[in-house]
Amino acid sequence: MVNLKHIFGNDEVGSVARRFFINTLFDSTFMLLGIIVGIAFSSGSNLNVVIVTMLTSSLALGISTGVSVYEAESLEQERKILDLEKALFLDLSRTKIEKESRSIVILTTVVNLCTPLLSCTIMVFPFVLVFLQILNMNLAAWLSAILALTILFCAGVYMGKFGGKNPWLRGLKMAVFGLIAFIIGFFINTLA
Repeated sequence: MVNLKHIFGNDEVGSVARRFFINTLFDSTFMLLGIIVGIAFSSGSNLNVVIVTMLTSSLALGISTGVSVYEAESLEQERKILDLEKALFLDLSRTKIEKESRSIVILTTVVNLCTPLLSCTIMVFPFVLVFLQILNMNLAAWLSAILALTILFCAGVYMGKFGGKNPWLRGLKMAVFGLIAFIIGFFINTLA
């Protein structure tokens, strides 16, 4: 049996999972922010179109990043085992090392598959409130954009704390990038 505590506690695994998680979190949050600006702020926007576009785009991004990470990480792990086998003159098939290697691939794949869905769950919530007739569409769009900037800020704070940098400054920096994307998208939307 594979020791998940050992895998999660492994510095290399944590580093890979963090990098993939942060990259995919930024990609998915910016993508969803673009959808909100492009559809939700448009006059006569349709709630079903907004929700379905957010969900299907997040699912597509999750599958895309999940598959690409699976392939890339499988290749890296296979290469690492081959190098180790050459150095040790041993076949590592069906060993603890090979099983942990497979678990690392699966873990990083699942992280990347789920990250866009996590962003979507947070950012789609205001539109669910529109569906429940608690909010109007315009307010939901603004709240969802604010949630996007909050996700970016929190990811930046995490990166700052983990990297030994000023977490608040790093969080602000990430939120400013999101705000710039929002402003450009909003400007483009007003031209249409």
